[in-house]
Amino acid sequence: MRAEPRAGLRCVAFTLIELLVVVGIVAVLIAIIVPSYQRVTAGSRSAACLSNLRQLGAAVNLYLGENQMIMPALAAGRTSRDEELQVIDNTLSKYAPDPRVFLCPADEKFGPASGTSYFWNVALNRQPASGLNFLGFINEASRIPIIGDKEGFHPYLQDKVNILYGDGHATQGIKFTTGS
Repeated sequence: MRAEPRAGLRCVAFTLIELLVVVGIVAVLIAIIVPSYQRVTAGSRSAACLSNLRQLGAAVNLYLGENQMIMPALAAGRTSRDEELQVIDNTLSKYAPDPRVFLCPADEKFGPASGTSYFWNVALNRQPASGLNFLGFINEASRIPIIGDKEGFHPYLQDKVNILYGDGHATQGIKFTTGS
């Protein structure tokens, strides 16, 4: 015995075409949203990195205040925390006690292994802060890089790096020039 549908009622269902259209629309939306999300996430990591560099600039100033305004003599970096080198993370940790300040949020390779995501400009070792000179031809602190990313961690920046300069400002990208 077969049940007959009641009069006036109709079975409602999606057709295969309708389902494919909905799936296609969802796929297009995901294709638009995911790159935008990645770009926003990378931008926030770059901003956090700039904040770290500004804090490291403050730590350098505190160091200078306790050391007759003479820049520290540091190695550019190290490959492992086991290396016995004076680098920014073990020299400035007294002035920047939170170890996260030494790690760029976008760095998954160098920082965890070496203790810092940033390199030190060794050309400034033991120079007086009031007379910084970079390679004998740049003496404007606003153009002398002090600390920068070890690698191009920031894919959406033009130069892919953040840099702290001698006057204390940190910026996205390299602003190093030899001309006026």
